[in-house]
Amino acid sequence: MPTPDEIKKVMDWCEKIKKERARIYVLERNVFRDEMDWMRRFVLIEIDRPMDDASKYSLVYDSRMKQLWQYMNGGWRRIEPDMRIE
Repeated sequence: MPTPDEIKKVMDWCEKIKKERARIYVLERNVFRDEMDWMRRFVLIEIDRPMDDASKYSLVYDSRMKQLWQYMNGGWRRIEPDMRIE
């Protein structure tokens, strides 16, 4: 599962793309597929797209709530960092 640094990296990238495109919502190919194991299952990253319209195979970034979402077990779930006990 994702580390806090990986989640921050994805969210920072989403914020950068959102500012560059200046659109209501943005669909981008997942550029992190080869870099992070947990990102391999997402084809697209959808920035600010309503979850009712988003693909179940995409990662959704909500810039208002500053959260990443994935579709799992019949509903949208927030992506949380992995809790490692050492």
